[in-house]
Amino acid sequence: MAGAIIENMSTKKLCIVGGILLVFQVIAFLVGGLIGENAEVSMDVSLAYRDDMFAEWTEMAHERVPRKLKCTFTSPKTPEHEGRYYECDVLPLMEIGSVAHKYYLLNIRLPVNEKKKINVGIGEIKDIRLVGIHQNGGFTKVWFAMKTFLTPSIFIIMVWYWRRITMMSRPPVLLEKVIFALGISMTFINIPVEWFSIGFDWTWMLLFGDIRQGIFYAMLLSFWIIFCGEHMMDQHERNHIAGYWKQVGPIAVGSFCLFIFDMCERGVQLTNPFYSIWTTDVGTELAMAFIIVAGICLCLYFLFLCFMVFQVFRNINGKQSSLPAMSKVRRLHYEGLIFRFKFLMLITLACAAMTIIFFIVSQVTEGHWKWGGVTVQVNSAFFTGIYGMWNLYVFALMFLYAPSHKNYGDDQSNGDLRVHNGEELQLTTTITHVDGPTEIYKLTRKEAQE
Repeated sequence: MAGAIIENMSTKKLCIVGGILLVFQVIAFLVGGLIGENAEVSMDVSLAYRDDMFAEWTEMAHERVPRKLKCTFTSPKTPEHEGRYYECDVLPLMEIGSVAHKYYLLNIRLPVNEKKKINVGIGEIKDIRLVGIHQNGGFTKVWFAMKTFLTPSIFIIMVWYWRRITMMSRPPVLLEKVIFALGISMTFINIPVEWFSIGFDWTWMLLFGDIRQGIFYAMLLSFWIIFCGEHMMDQHERNHIAGYWKQVGPIAVGSFCLFIFDMCERGVQLTNPFYSIWTTDVGTELAMAFIIVAGICLCLYFLFLCFMVFQVFRNINGKQSSLPAMSKVRRLHYEGLIFRFKFLMLITLACAAMTIIFFIVSQVTEGHWKWGGVTVQVNSAFFTGIYGMWNLYVFALMFLYAPSHKNYGDDQSNGDLRVHNGEELQLTTTITHVDGPTEIYKLTRKEAQE
């Protein structure tokens, strides 16, 4: 039997959210004790915790954990090399969603039963080494601070944005509703529920975090499709969510598949922290196939988004031919709007690219310790940077697309340099019209402009 007491040092400052424990087995080579083909080690593992050195241990979980050994021996298997160690892949042992207690006790037994062939043909195990992966105290402080600051910031701009929309005489259009929904999903992912993990042992924190992030991914991917589509459709096709079912439908189906895949592992880990989908050949192949298919689909989505942005740019360039017929003030105003809109579309593409890269890299990184082969490191700066980019992007969208109450005159005579009472030189905000949130929204329709 092997036992280990693990002290959670970070709980003295801030609670850690989530933890993964991995096992390295040190197996010696013996001529008469070779590791059999498809050898499997069966561990009887129990996990307990306590918050005081003199308190009784409280058991959290107790399971029989089978794991397949994948070991190689680089030297010739001759008597001269007896005692040398195999090179074995790391074995995932357990994953818990909240590390809220100060001390943890882990007992590992390797029972042998030759009749049932339990722990037979696994070589001579000399030692077992444990490696823990967790969210450290320094990153936890930064992460909690960001969420605590960004939650009220996005919530306030979201309330202000919707209030400006409700002040209009017209009902909200589809684009405005989708931006508001994106703000809600961003606020949902921002809410710092992790603060409650300091006083409560919520083992479902990892699953809840995945669900929140999945909702935001689905909303963000759908928004980019609708955002581009609303600036390139004919006027009679706009403002109808049913017109995007071919694009949004696959996103919804993919998000549901992500949820099912996540429930297959994190859902089971709510009651059995030693469970892992990577421990079987079928589970490993399914998980690898999921990562590969998801990466390919996201890359195809990005290419389709680039095509839509190209279509929007071509549509806008076609409308620029009407600018010389306008007065100087209105022409300068529209040129400024078009420049800022193109810049926003490029920022959208950059945000989409970084989001897709982040998703793929995070999936590969999460699976690295489980299937080996590829080493990808994602530091905390990249993680917090992507999170900050999402918040800044959503904030900018709601600010730029909030209805404005400034009006411009209708005089568009060629060469008219006068500034009328209803026409002012203002190139820093978007302008609201009766039939849409901005003048760009009106300009990019395919109908001929008078």
